[in-house]
Amino acid sequence: MGAAIGQSLPVAVGVLISPLPIVAVVLMLVSGRARANALAFVVGWFVAVLALVAVVALVAGNATPDDGGPATWTGWLKIVLGVLLVALGVRQWRGRPRGDAEPPAPAWMAAIERFTPARSAGLAVLLGAVNPKNLLLVVSGGAAIAAAAPGDTSATVVAALVFAVVASVGVVTPVVIYVALGSRAGPVLDELRSWMVRNNAAIMAVLLLVLGAKMLGDGISVL
Repeated sequence: MGAAIGQSLPVAVGVLISPLPIVAVVLMLVSGRARANALAFVVGWFVAVLALVAVVALVAGNATPDDGGPATWTGWLKIVLGVLLVALGVRQWRGRPRGDAEPPAPAWMAAIERFTPARSAGLAVLLGAVNPKNLLLVVSGGAAIAAAAPGDTSATVVAALVFAVVASVGVVTPVVIYVALGSRAGPVLDELRSWMVRNNAAIMAVLLLVLGAKMLGDGISVL
């Protein structure tokens, strides 16, 4: 169990630092239905990440060789995921805004003021389990768990829970700031939103490159 948590923890940290989901929560907290929408987003995010990482880890982990070690194909899976993460990281870095250029804002940001809790939860699922960047990261976390605890269902489930909890820290943090600071939270949240939107591409590029290199190394070690 400890090995599964340890192997997947760096990837979970990468998921929690993803800027756009944090920006989404911040925007919800300054909207008309702040508490309901932000809570729905956090719950939707946690469930989506947990479901995806658990399914990947359980499916991959149950394909266990007779000796109880990780299957060779999990090594190849990690290598493929590592290559994809590195490629996506390079693309993010090349496409980052230069100088004082403002990064383009996703269309959903302008519509958040009109969101309901159901739409907020739906956006969380899209950003947490469908968005290509997070999808690759969460799948990589599932592959890491499967390789570290092949065929051990209880260890896999616990590691998946820990992964989802750690991956949710980023979206929970703005809510904690909102509750703790009350009326003083506005400027802090707005500064956090501006910084993360401005640096989204650079943050994601570094994360993807570092985690991609880790997955490549882990995959080679399995082989």
